[in-house]
Amino acid sequence: MANDFSRGKVWQSIVAQAIPLTLAQLAQLLYNVVDRIYIGHLPGADNMALTGIGLTFPVVTLIAAFTNLFGTGGVPLFSIARGAKEDKKAEQILGNVTSLLLISALFLFLFCYILRRPILYLFGASDASYVYADQYLRIYLFGTLFSMLSTGLNGFINAQGFPRMGMVTTVLGAVLNLILDPVFLFVLNLGVAGAALATVISQIVSFAWVMRFLCGKKTLLSIRRDNMKLRWPIVKDIVALGLAGFIMQGTNTLVQVVCNATLQSYGGDLYVGVMTIIGSVREVLSLPVGGIANGAQPVLGYNFGARKYARVKAGIRFSSAVGIAYTVAAWAVVMSCPGFLISIFSNDAAMREMGPQALNIYFFGFFFMALQFAGQSVFQALGYAKRAIFFSLLRKAVIVVPLTLLLPRIGFGINGVFLAEPISNAIGGIASFMTMYLTVYRKLPEASGRNEVEVMDGESR
Repeated sequence: MANDFSRGKVWQSIVAQAIPLTLAQLAQLLYNVVDRIYIGHLPGADNMALTGIGLTFPVVTLIAAFTNLFGTGGVPLFSIARGAKEDKKAEQILGNVTSLLLISALFLFLFCYILRRPILYLFGASDASYVYADQYLRIYLFGTLFSMLSTGLNGFINAQGFPRMGMVTTVLGAVLNLILDPVFLFVLNLGVAGAALATVISQIVSFAWVMRFLCGKKTLLSIRRDNMKLRWPIVKDIVALGLAGFIMQGTNTLVQVVCNATLQSYGGDLYVGVMTIIGSVREVLSLPVGGIANGAQPVLGYNFGARKYARVKAGIRFSSAVGIAYTVAAWAVVMSCPGFLISIFSNDAAMREMGPQALNIYFFGFFFMALQFAGQSVFQALGYAKRAIFFSLLRKAVIVVPLTLLLPRIGFGINGVFLAEPISNAIGGIASFMTMYLTVYRKLPEASGRNEVEVMDGESR
């Protein structure tokens, strides 16, 4: 059965999840990346429009952080409950995640919309770039509810063994966005606001598709009104495990704010725009390794819940090896054609001159990121919340942010901002992977079916 991850070859189950999940994530990413590509080539806007969009990244990432808090916290628990044949508990988890996403979406919309001006200036806006940032953000925020529900609940479709349906959810919205963007920007001349409007409309379509499936008859486990009443024990477990994903995105917000502010001080609007392009390239190239890691999570969680520990170990080996091999290849691509990658997002001469060197520095040793993904995904899939949270904080808050502030001040100048990323990838990635290997992988029994797994830090499930 495709919905039973304890049967067949583990690597095939992971690939079956990862491919459509990666395509779905690519489609989701295209919402913003396509906006950046079109905006970067807007006639008469030079690099300022792209810089303005870059200033909205922390807000978009903050919304994603709360989506991850409940989505990535609920899906592993949902998978473990399914593997243990506890369908009622699994549906309660799904219902509680739905309610939590609804509440947080309303709060975030009101908070960010009312305070968007001081927020954007805090994030490094200048008077020139604020105009574009505000045009985009004030419309984009109206899609908060639809974005959070479609993204946060899509994982529950994949976790039930319907990865193609999950892929369709995001592909549908992304294709619509791809069509609407040039119409609104270049035909109707709506400018940056048109890109935001296209994104919101597309998010509404994706939301409708997710709700239609999870409330319909084709799903194995569905959203039911009586399961949407918040239950503290379930909420506590969701938040505890989802804190890792929340902190990963939350610290991304912190890093983006610090980077933009530092770049504004040392290089001005130009380098904020360069970082916008680098962030876009990183997001695209990180997708496959993230897709493998995320595709492995429901498979690992299901087999862990079913006490198929040998299959869990096989899944960890496979997903780690594929992730490392891919990131080595991706690094080679970046090193060979940095100028071309910059030109995709902007035809501004200054950006095309300054961007390649910054891109090469930022991506140095990119394969270390695979180690971070491997360790982090195993911790989340098996419910090791404390370790997942710790390594989320370590790489971003403990390493990247201090280095971003320090390196430019001790002689590295503007390049110090870009150098902070590869240093954090190496330290954080190695630490996360080795901890996972020593405290989780080696502690799993070779034979499946044993009742207990030793947990070193006292975490329980």
